[in-house]
Amino acid sequence: MNSRSKLSAFLLALALAASSFACHQTTVLATDSETPTATVKEVDLQLKVSTTGVLRTSESRTISAPAIGGGTLQIVTLARSGAHVHTGDVVLEFDPSQQEYNLGQNRSDLLQAEQEIVKAKADADVQAAEDQTALLKAKYAVRRAELEVSKNELVSSIDAQKNLLALDEAKRALAQLQQDIQSHTASNKSALAISEEKRHKARLSMEQAEQNIKNMHITSPIDGLVVIHGNRDSTGGFFMWGMTLPDYHVGDQVNPGSSIAEVIDMSHLDVSAQVGETDRINLKAGQSVEIKVDALPGETFWGKVQTVGGATSHEFWDENARHKFDVAVQLDHADPRLHPGFAVRLNILGDNLSRAVSIPGGAVFEHDGKKVVYCKRNRSFEMQEVKVQAVSEGRAILSGISPGTVVALVNPEKRAAANNKNSGTSNPSLGPTSK
Repeated sequence: MNSRSKLSAFLLALALAASSFACHQTTVLATDSETPTATVKEVDLQLKVSTTGVLRTSESRTISAPAIGGGTLQIVTLARSGAHVHTGDVVLEFDPSQQEYNLGQNRSDLLQAEQEIVKAKADADVQAAEDQTALLKAKYAVRRAELEVSKNELVSSIDAQKNLLALDEAKRALAQLQQDIQSHTASNKSALAISEEKRHKARLSMEQAEQNIKNMHITSPIDGLVVIHGNRDSTGGFFMWGMTLPDYHVGDQVNPGSSIAEVIDMSHLDVSAQVGETDRINLKAGQSVEIKVDALPGETFWGKVQTVGGATSHEFWDENARHKFDVAVQLDHADPRLHPGFAVRLNILGDNLSRAVSIPGGAVFEHDGKKVVYCKRNRSFEMQEVKVQAVSEGRAILSGISPGTVVALVNPEKRAAANNKNSGTSNPSLGPTSK
């Protein structure tokens, strides 16, 4: 082998040795006698997912001010927040004075329009009678002129010419009168149509005013609990995130269409909650849920998982929310003491596991986006990737690791790095940290 080949072989061997040493660096750590440990065990347990949530209702109706034009509306009656109402009970009333005035004005307009119609019809009848009389006279004048013309052979040429002129004049007068009669008829029809349109408009306005008065009395469409909304009208429609709005009260002026209150059906309460990715895979519809309500200490309620979100929910301002899934829990029984908005604590009871491989949840760490544990190997800790199947009551259920394995309860790498930083020297017993 020539010198060039020997040099190439030497460099290759050196590179392989360096690669082997680097691989050893990423997986093995020297032991620390003060590092707490735990042993991987096989246990029988029931999976339990604990989380928090809030009571909400799936059935509610909004109570809004009627959409009536013409300015603001004044509240004269408003059910108190928290009051229980039944279908048909009055929840909200507004001052109907303006609409009652409009109704009186519209009723007056209707009567006036009806009188105008009567007058228009009477005027049309009088005009028709006058036109009929004038038409008879004009026809008679034409007929008489024709008789005079028939005598032209017996009279002088001058008188004959006068008779012809008189006939032409009588015919023109008849033709003009016939046109005038047509004009009178059209004008009378138009005047009558205008009056009838006024009557129609007045009647519609009156009916609308009557309906508006009825709309001033708003009743509950369902049985439930009244919740009063914040008065956005008090800010002139301006609202910023975080602002606290006063509730609507009797005497407030509100804009038409404003949402004033809500009636909540208390028999359709459920719980809205969220769980993490690890817990999501162990949840399914129908699982029993133990529910503790913060506002009712000492009380326990029960429900069942209704739905589990299939995709993570994420709000742009909350980075942690991207790893959470929505869960809906239906209560087994309604309770009048429960109200929407109450904070609750949930224990979702999952499957029963037999001989599940388990370690304390604090012994599982994340490295480069993977779940790992630090297994004790002789005098060192070796990082090993595992799969977390579930976390229940502080214990992680794993695959990829054998029972009896001793694992670190703290991250040996970070512990060693902290010790080195505090001492200001490197720890000769500690192998290079993983990358």
